[in-house]
Amino acid sequence: MTEQTINAPVDDQGDRLITHLRHVDLAVPDYDKQFAFYTEMWGLTPETTDDGIAFLAAEGSPEQYSVRLRRADEKRLDLISFGAATPADVDQMAQRLGSDGVQLVTEPGAMDTPGSGYGFRFFDIDGRTIEISADVAVRQHRKIEGGESIPVKLSHVVINSPNPETTVGFYERHMKFALSDTLFSPHMGEVMWFMRTNPAHHSLAIARGPHVALHHASFEMRGIDEYMRGTGRLLRAGVEKVWGPGRHMAGNNTFSYFLDPHGNTIEYTTELVELDEDTWHPHLYDFSDPEVTDQWGTANPMNELVAKQSFNDPDRGVFIAPPV
Repeated sequence: MTEQTINAPVDDQGDRLITHLRHVDLAVPDYDKQFAFYTEMWGLTPETTDDGIAFLAAEGSPEQYSVRLRRADEKRLDLISFGAATPADVDQMAQRLGSDGVQLVTEPGAMDTPGSGYGFRFFDIDGRTIEISADVAVRQHRKIEGGESIPVKLSHVVINSPNPETTVGFYERHMKFALSDTLFSPHMGEVMWFMRTNPAHHSLAIARGPHVALHHASFEMRGIDEYMRGTGRLLRAGVEKVWGPGRHMAGNNTFSYFLDPHGNTIEYTTELVELDEDTWHPHLYDFSDPEVTDQWGTANPMNELVAKQSFNDPDRGVFIAPPV
């Protein structure tokens, strides 16, 4: 295995205002098919639904919802939502971004999504809509029992960028995300950056891609058994598998990637490592080493076809705020 540790200084989390990942919101032309897939096959619960919009919760998560589906003429990533501890932190975050010249979509204020709360939206450097919120009501959730192959929570979101170094710099500088690890190859250079906003190895990752798009959204399962049961359920149902099952080196988490009905890559995972942020130093992992991509050696090989599926379609929502 080829690995290099970056002797970077320990990150200062003193001014970090983002606490965690809340939800990912998707616009889809095939709304009914997607709704059925995410509820009946993937294992999310329709917490709140309306005409052409659904808020889907993970049973083990206190978040009001982990996925929002919206009926639309074009497929797009509507937004990615992150939490803050207090309304004062939301205000400080908005002020920080505004002072740095980041384009705000909305000013901080009361939210009318499930759980209410206080938040605002802005465009990141690639034109994605990002939401920051606090004081969202806690959803009544429960412990996922042994053998239940449904998501506990939304684990992380990975995004494609044609200028990933700039995108990584944006999240480090403006949102105080910290770099956990980086993937590279001798032929392609650096291709993926894993970023954290709490001790979880990553809640966001940025991949080098040909255009701005969602790379994948990942959902945490209770454990290895539940992860494998969920993987097997989708395989038996004929859902198209992209890659897996296996275990990554960076993050040490398991992976099984599938395509939803409109071609978004989604993942079942478990056992994402929790870091000691005071002592952690980022690594450079050479993903041309098969053990880096899959420690178990059980997944289908990472090749151009697998990579191309995760490029996804070009996002039609760049610098266009979602209507809701």
